[in-house]
Amino acid sequence: MKNIDKQSLNNAYQLFESKDIDKIEVGTLKGLTEIHKYLFKNLHEFAGKIREKNISKSGFRFANALYLKEALAKIEKLPENRFEQIIEKYVEMNIAHPFMDGNGRSMRIWLDMILKRQLERVVNWQNVDKTLYLQAMERSPINDLELRVLLEAHLTTEVNNREVIFKGIEQSYYYEGYEKE
Repeated sequence: MKNIDKQSLNNAYQLFESKDIDKIEVGTLKGLTEIHKYLFKNLHEFAGKIREKNISKSGFRFANALYLKEALAKIEKLPENRFEQIIEKYVEMNIAHPFMDGNGRSMRIWLDMILKRQLERVVNWQNVDKTLYLQAMERSPINDLELRVLLEAHLTTEVNNREVIFKGIEQSYYYEGYEKE
């Protein structure tokens, strides 16, 4: 794992250890921005800043930067009362991809915060297979059923279990190609 990735991972741990996570707005763009800034502070100049350039990954073009702010405002207003709605909001935020880098790691924490507040559940990410998750995410803009089924199968009521949270953070970095040395 590169030094910058180690520091970001340590920042993620610190977000929870310090209880700073409890000060972040749940389900809002402001909250997602604060998470991103916390994870990447002192590592990237774009930490916590909405991107102004177009980006793509594996041939998928994320929301056009020209319309990004309007898209994010609409996503923020999406309902989040039921599991299906929460996943729809998560998928839409992923399509928007508001930051130059670090979207997945930030959004998985953001998703868990919404699930915790609304359903008193979080995803036990350590049990979610990387390949199945990435495939489901790739197909989610067309249909989020596969993602919903996958994540729902791994919901847990252990919303304050340190091991579940920290193993989940490590899994989140693993999804992005980072492995502990």
